[in-house]
Amino acid sequence: QVQLVESGGGLVQAGGSLRLSCGASKSISNINVMGWHRQAPGKQRELVARINTDGSLKYVESVRGRFTISRDNAKNTVYLQMNSLKPEDTAVYYCAAVEIGASFWVWGQGTQVTVSS
Repeated sequence: QVQLVESGGGLVQAGGSLRLSCGASKSISNINVMGWHRQAPGKQRELVARINTDGSLKYVESVRGRFTISRDNAKNTVYLQMNSLKPEDTAVYYCAAVEIGASFWVWGQGTQVTVSS
Protein backbone atom coordinates (compact mmCIF):
# COMPACT_ATOMS: atom_id res chain seq x y z
CA GLN A 1 0.00 0.00 0.00
CA VAL A 2 1.35 3.40 -0.95
CA GLN A 3 2.36 5.83 1.78
CA LEU A 4 1.85 9.56 1.30
CA VAL A 5 3.58 12.50 2.98
CA GLU A 6 2.34 16.07 2.56
CA SER A 7 4.32 19.26 2.97
CA GLY A 8 3.99 22.95 2.18
CA GLY A 9 1.18 24.05 4.46
CA GLY A 10 1.39 27.17 6.59
CA LEU A 11 -0.03 30.58 7.37
CA VAL A 12 -0.67 33.03 4.55
CA GLN A 13 -2.62 36.24 4.12
CA ALA A 14 -5.73 36.38 1.99
CA GLY A 15 -4.79 36.77 -1.66
CA GLY A 16 -1.54 34.90 -1.18
CA SER A 17 -0.32 31.59 -2.55
CA LEU A 18 0.93 28.27 -1.27
CA ARG A 19 2.06 25.09 -2.98
CA LEU A 20 1.40 21.77 -1.32
CA SER A 21 3.45 18.72 -2.18
CA CYS A 22 2.62 15.06 -1.70
CA GLY A 23 5.40 12.51 -1.93
CA ALA A 24 4.47 8.90 -2.57
CA SER A 25 6.42 5.83 -1.46
CA LYS A 26 5.98 4.12 -4.84
CA SER A 27 5.57 5.02 -8.47
CA ILE A 28 2.48 7.18 -8.95
CA SER A 29 2.28 6.19 -12.59
CA ASN A 30 0.64 3.02 -11.29
CA ILE A 31 -1.82 4.85 -9.08
CA ASN A 32 -5.29 5.26 -10.55
CA VAL A 33 -6.28 8.54 -8.92
CA MET A 34 -4.48 11.06 -6.76
CA GLY A 35 -6.29 13.86 -5.05
CA TRP A 36 -6.28 16.59 -2.47
CA HIS A 37 -9.04 16.75 0.10
CA ARG A 38 -9.57 19.24 2.90
CA GLN A 39 -11.41 19.36 6.18
CA ALA A 40 -12.25 22.56 8.00
CA PRO A 41 -13.27 22.57 11.68
CA GLY A 42 -16.83 21.36 12.08
CA LYS A 43 -17.17 20.46 8.41
CA GLN A 44 -17.04 17.26 6.42
CA ARG A 45 -13.96 16.37 4.43
CA GLU A 46 -14.34 17.38 0.80
CA LEU A 47 -12.51 16.52 -2.38
CA VAL A 48 -10.76 19.67 -3.63
CA ALA A 49 -9.02 18.36 -6.72
CA ARG A 50 -8.07 15.09 -8.29
CA ILE A 51 -5.96 13.89 -11.20
CA ASN A 52 -6.27 10.54 -12.92
CA THR A 53 -3.61 8.46 -14.65
CA ASP A 54 -4.89 9.70 -18.02
CA GLY A 55 -4.28 13.27 -16.87
CA SER A 56 -7.94 14.23 -16.54
CA LEU A 57 -8.66 16.73 -13.80
CA LYS A 58 -11.55 17.58 -11.54
CA TYR A 59 -11.98 20.49 -9.14
CA VAL A 60 -14.60 21.46 -6.62
CA GLU A 61 -16.36 24.59 -7.87
CA SER A 62 -15.14 26.79 -5.00
CA VAL A 63 -11.47 26.46 -6.06
CA ARG A 64 -11.83 26.31 -9.83
CA GLY A 65 -9.57 28.90 -11.47
CA ARG A 66 -7.53 29.39 -8.28
CA PHE A 67 -6.08 25.94 -7.56
CA THR A 68 -4.12 23.70 -9.89
CA ILE A 69 -3.32 20.04 -9.31
CA SER A 70 -0.40 18.47 -11.13
CA ARG A 71 1.76 15.38 -10.95
CA ASP A 72 5.43 14.66 -11.59
CA ASN A 73 5.73 10.93 -12.22
CA ALA A 74 9.53 11.10 -12.21
CA LYS A 75 9.49 12.45 -8.64
CA ASN A 76 6.47 10.43 -7.48
CA THR A 77 4.97 13.69 -6.33
CA VAL A 78 1.64 15.44 -6.70
CA TYR A 79 1.27 19.18 -6.19
CA LEU A 80 -1.54 21.55 -5.37
CA GLN A 81 -0.80 25.13 -6.35
CA MET A 82 -3.17 27.41 -4.47
CA ASN A 83 -3.50 31.03 -5.58
CA SER A 84 -5.78 33.88 -4.49
CA LEU A 85 -6.32 32.15 -1.18
CA LYS A 86 -9.36 33.06 0.91
CA PRO A 87 -10.02 32.65 4.64
CA GLU A 88 -12.59 29.98 3.76
CA ASP A 89 -9.77 27.88 2.31
CA THR A 90 -8.47 27.37 5.85
CA ALA A 91 -8.44 23.64 6.57
CA VAL A 92 -6.27 20.59 7.00
CA TYR A 93 -5.36 19.42 3.52
CA TYR A 94 -4.92 15.71 2.89
CA CYS A 95 -3.27 14.00 -0.01
CA ALA A 96 -4.94 10.75 -1.00
CA ALA A 97 -4.60 8.03 -3.60
CA VAL A 98 -6.63 5.21 -5.07
CA GLU A 99 -4.35 2.45 -6.29
CA ILE A 100 -5.12 0.43 -9.38
CA GLY A 101 -7.47 -2.39 -8.40
CA ALA A 102 -8.49 -0.70 -5.16
CA SER A 103 -11.76 1.04 -4.31
CA PHE A 104 -10.70 3.14 -1.31
CA TRP A 105 -8.58 6.20 -0.64
CA VAL A 106 -5.21 5.88 1.11
CA TRP A 107 -4.54 9.03 3.13
CA GLY A 108 -1.57 11.11 4.12
CA GLN A 109 -1.29 12.66 7.58
CA GLY A 110 -2.49 16.09 6.48
CA THR A 111 -0.99 19.56 6.47
CA GLN A 112 -2.57 22.69 7.95
CA VAL A 113 -3.35 25.66 5.73
CA THR A 114 -4.45 28.84 7.47
CA VAL A 115 -5.50 31.93 5.53
CA SER A 116 -5.79 35.14 7.53
CA SER A 117 -8.06 37.99 6.51
